[in-house]
Amino acid sequence: MIESSKAASAGPPQARPAPSGGSALHAVNSVGAKLRGWVFPLVALGCYEWYARTVGKNSDAIAPPTAAVKAFVAAILDGSLWSATAFTLGAAALGLLLAAVLGIASGILLGLSKRTARMAFFSIEVFKPVPSVALIPLAMLVFGFGLRMEFSIVAFASFWPLMILTQAAVQQVEPRLLEVSHVLGLSASQRAFKIILPAIVPRLFVAMRLGVSVALVVAVTVEVAANPNGMGYAMMIAQQSMDPSLMLAWLFWIGFVGYAINVAALKLERWVGRRMGVAA
Repeated sequence: MIESSKAASAGPPQARPAPSGGSALHAVNSVGAKLRGWVFPLVALGCYEWYARTVGKNSDAIAPPTAAVKAFVAAILDGSLWSATAFTLGAAALGLLLAAVLGIASGILLGLSKRTARMAFFSIEVFKPVPSVALIPLAMLVFGFGLRMEFSIVAFASFWPLMILTQAAVQQVEPRLLEVSHVLGLSASQRAFKIILPAIVPRLFVAMRLGVSVALVVAVTVEVAANPNGMGYAMMIAQQSMDPSLMLAWLFWIGFVGYAINVAALKLERWVGRRMGVAA
């Protein structure tokens, strides 16, 4: 009886803590999954390094990645990397800003007004297919070489995807939200800022990410083709100087800058989505 009472007073047996092996295994698998994404690029770089130092060691057109790293460090130290990068990103940012203001405003207008969309349909279909590079001679005549010429072409190229995706997003807004705005007697500007923009923010970020990619690509293309400034021009100068290691360094750097901008845009999109309660 005494033993049974002691056992009863001791209460139910305490559950032992679960072993932490499962979480450790999950962490290892997570790290392994991230590292697997680097396997192919590292193998490709290794193969290219071997080819450049054996078969193509006497070539004036290719250079091993290790030589590109040395040229990249030299560009950092002499400041040319930062000045060229700042010019390209500045031109892309200005062009994207102008395209975003005009494209989002036009997209909202076209999405809300079917009559305006029908009237603008022919003009959009005529100008939208024009390659942005084809505007370089006209932009050079109007603005000359420099920042204004470049960001005007970037703005033209980035305008169309921003406008079209914004128009599609506005057309998918819940009709009852627009009915509420009419009942409340909101003006057009109030309707745009209080009803439309909050409703299309997730789709608007998709449009902005596409616009960022287009802006950087067009900015570098303009510099390669005509404008004597920026990262594209620096890469062309390295090519014309028969310096393949520096040219390769600029190529890798441009790719890294594009990747970093896309990652930053994704993080910003998720942060805004969490703040608005629309992220998973």
